[in-house]
Amino acid sequence: MTSKNLFFDQSKLKRCGKGCIIGLTARIRKPEKVSLGTNSIIDDFTYIPCELAMGSYSHIGSGCHLIGGKGKVTIGNFVNIAPGCNIVTAQDDYRGGGLTGAAVPEKYSGKAIVEPVHIGDHALLGCGTVVLPGVKIPEGMAAGALTLLNKQKYEPWTLYAGIPAKKVGRRDGALIKAQAKKLLQEEGE
Repeated sequence: MTSKNLFFDQSKLKRCGKGCIIGLTARIRKPEKVSLGTNSIIDDFTYIPCELAMGSYSHIGSGCHLIGGKGKVTIGNFVNIAPGCNIVTAQDDYRGGGLTGAAVPEKYSGKAIVEPVHIGDHALLGCGTVVLPGVKIPEGMAAGALTLLNKQKYEPWTLYAGIPAKKVGRRDGALIKAQAKKLLQEEGE
C-alpha cells in the first residue's frame, strides 16, 4: 500500500494486498468492509460508501462511484473500471411508499431496492458506464463508454454498448487468459 489518504485511515481496511495503490483523494466510507487484492488500484476522486471485495490486478478509475451503503460490490481479478463509472447496489423505489433519500429517517423512507453487483474476472467497463443493482457481469464481458447495464443476462467474453446494453462484438478470452497466466507466472503467483 502506498501513500496516505485525506479521508480515511488505510490501516483500517479489511484487507489490502501487496502493491495496492489508493489515490490521496479516494474516499472509502467504511474501510473495515473493503478488501483489496494484490496490485489493485483505486484512483483519486473515487467514492465508495458500500462493501467492496476487489480482486488482484484490478483498477477503479478516477471519479467512479460505487454507491448503495447497504449493498456490496464484488470485483474479480484483472478488471478495469474506466473513469466516471457508477456502480449502484441500492436505490430508492421511485414508485412511492415513502420519502426518498439518504437524509430521510428510516421510519419515513419507502422501500429501497438493495441487490449486490458482481463483476467477473477480466471484465471491462468503459468511461461513464452505469451498472444498476443486481447486475452480474460475467467473465471477460466488456461495456463500451456510456453503456447502461441493467438486470439482464450477459454473455462471457462479449462486448456490449448502448442504452440499454446491446451485444456488439466478441473478445478473445483465450488470449487474455493466457496473458494473465503468463503475468502471474512471472510474478511468482
